[in-house]
Amino acid sequence: MTSSMTPRHNEGGSPVPPPPPAPTPATIKPKNTIEQMVREAFARQASDIHIRVGEPPRFRVQGQMVIMREQGKVTPQVFEQYLAEILTDKQRELFGENKELDTAIFYPGLVRCRVNCFESLTGGAIVLRLISLEVPSIDSLGLPQVLKYLSTYSQGLILVTGPTGSGKSTTLAAIIRHMNEVSSRHIVTIEDPIEYVHTSQKCLVSQREVGLHTLEFQNALRSVLREDPDIILIGEMRDRVTVDTALKAAQTGHLVLGTLHTRNAINALNRLLNIYNPDEQPAMRVQITESLIGVIAQLLIPTTDGRRTAAHEILINTPAMADYLLKGNDSDAFQLMETGANEGMQVMNQVLCDLVLLGKISPDEAVKASPDPGDLRRRVRNEGYDPSRSSNREFMHNT
Repeated sequence: MTSSMTPRHNEGGSPVPPPPPAPTPATIKPKNTIEQMVREAFARQASDIHIRVGEPPRFRVQGQMVIMREQGKVTPQVFEQYLAEILTDKQRELFGENKELDTAIFYPGLVRCRVNCFESLTGGAIVLRLISLEVPSIDSLGLPQVLKYLSTYSQGLILVTGPTGSGKSTTLAAIIRHMNEVSSRHIVTIEDPIEYVHTSQKCLVSQREVGLHTLEFQNALRSVLREDPDIILIGEMRDRVTVDTALKAAQTGHLVLGTLHTRNAINALNRLLNIYNPDEQPAMRVQITESLIGVIAQLLIPTTDGRRTAAHEILINTPAMADYLLKGNDSDAFQLMETGANEGMQVMNQVLCDLVLLGKISPDEAVKASPDPGDLRRRVRNEGYDPSRSSNREFMHNT
């Protein structure tokens, strides 16, 4: 019997080379690198890339998840190569220890990506949020013009609220850009991670990334008041220490911008209050109301042309509004927002009604986004589009 080790020969008698060895896990190559996927996602105007072991990559395009079937399922070996492409050795070590990691990567001339790595039931996962290198403006985004007015305040608290993925970071970036163009102040941001990169213009902009420029978010909060800021962007108001620092800064001559995950403006104050014990809430209600400048609640809604548009509910803390907020009179506060176009205020159903009547969004999408679908339907039936409310034009006319 011929040994299995005996060389094979072709018909001419010459030896036939043995077949190449099967690929080992270390030699399995992904069909595309992360950079190639980012370039494709950018070309398709995707907002996010989702990579997960056991699944083909997906792009989020106009809010919808699109499967990239040509990529095939991500294996554990391919996932490790993706991590090696975008993370340093130290970051991979931290990911292994903590099972999650936030960072950012930069592709010159193309895009920045906010990166989150985490473990899931099926294995490792990566989500990349694509962020334009050009900081958007208030006008280019079609944001309410009252935001320009709010940015002129020298001290107080401005909140941008909304669910995850509603564009809060983009709205804040546009506000920072406007400040940078029209005023001469020192802006300090504490971000996890940095998304939009601001180049100092009239303002001096100091951006700090957690894990890169400061070891802990709380450390940066403690030191920010010693950095001679005029404007502080602290991102999410996530806990008591963050809220305490924001209020202290707002009460000592600084303009503070923060975010919350509430769908409407009035609930923002209640969300902050709920961080404190019940016996502390009356005193904190006074502090928050005295510090508050305004709340912009934002939703992203699919449009009839296959894109998405932002809808905003706006609360401006006028003396009358402050009186209602101090008393906890939410119904009167809401009524004041509804009739306060001269001050730049508006409620979500007003905006949704206008968008439906303009044909920008469908009635079904408006109902999905509405806090009160019955009220919205009545508005659409009974009201005509009022151009004086659009983008706070009436507010701008009267200031």
